[in-house]
Amino acid sequence: MIALIWITEGTWRSTVDAARAQLPPGGAGEAEVRLLHVTDDQIAGAAHAAFAGLLGRGHPERDPGDRMEELARSAAADLLEAAAARLDRPAVRLDRHGRVEHEVVRAAEGVDLLVCARDGDRDRLGPHSLGHATRFVVDHAPCAVLLVWPAPAPGLDSLPPPPPPPH
Repeated sequence: MIALIWITEGTWRSTVDAARAQLPPGGAGEAEVRLLHVTDDQIAGAAHAAFAGLLGRGHPERDPGDRMEELARSAAADLLEAAAARLDRPAVRLDRHGRVEHEVVRAAEGVDLLVCARDGDRDRLGPHSLGHATRFVVDHAPCAVLLVWPAPAPGLDSLPPPPPPPH
């Protein structure tokens, strides 16, 4: 079995804990675990473009996009390290860059289980509990998906009322 745990800043603890609870214990027949973090390069790209277009003529060493890329690399490495420590079993660490939802789906190719967390509205049950990227991943993942709440799930009283009867 190959399990992929999608690590994001706001929900990584819940995905790691869910994977630990679902995966067979270590030893013979141990599951291969992959920890995945994806950095969206659009923010650093926008900083590069703004600097080049408005401020950077003749001073490429001052490009804030370079610093943003460096900070993103460091943050991703720290997050993967923390997730690996919490998982407390061998895991491959994958640090990818690009359009987040597409990179997660690509990383899930050949995987048996993808563990991810809801990242939208945490106050009520329903489709708004998934952010855009997570909705895309859930809809397009080429494997089984374990979708977890990053905190206790809201109660059934958060369901919307039924529609009124037709007239």
